[in-house]
Amino acid sequence: MDERIAKYEDKMNKSIDNLKNEYAGIRAGRANPHILDKVKVDYYGTPTPVAQVGNVAVPEARVITITPWEKNMLKEVEKAIQVANLGINPNNDGSSIRLVFPELTEERRKELAKDVKKKAEDTKVAIRNIRRDGDKDLKKIDKSEVSEDVIADLQEDLQKMSDKFVKKIDELCAEKEKDIMTV
Repeated sequence: MDERIAKYEDKMNKSIDNLKNEYAGIRAGRANPHILDKVKVDYYGTPTPVAQVGNVAVPEARVITITPWEKNMLKEVEKAIQVANLGINPNNDGSSIRLVFPELTEERRKELAKDVKKKAEDTKVAIRNIRRDGDKDLKKIDKSEVSEDVIADLQEDLQKMSDKFVKKIDELCAEKEKDIMTV
């Protein structure tokens, strides 16, 4: 691949990675420990991810348990989960915290599916913007250094790359939608 368009592929890959991270945070009726990725616990004055202050486990399909390595962190973890507004109340049993995920209603599933589609569309827009920026940069290339045919080929490659990423976004969206709508 030409180095003049390789940087745009990197940007497109980052957009896809961002979408995957967004999707990991959307719960689909089953317990997914990634929902805790954005939750930060005040660990002696430092915001720290939950996974770094205790053991996160999924003992059942709809339950996550968090067992802090230090007992005095129980209240801090509980508070961080409440502040994160995950829509789940933590149950503190004195040694660990249990998060029980309720079964999603049909209405809530449809809302989540809409959210998934919106995130996919936003990512497609980001990909198109990256392609547009690449097109602008390719048009600025000095015609005395590179022939117009080479520039046209690079623009075509950029378009094909963009199409490939949009297709990947559609696949990720369909997969997540299916995951959400499966009871």
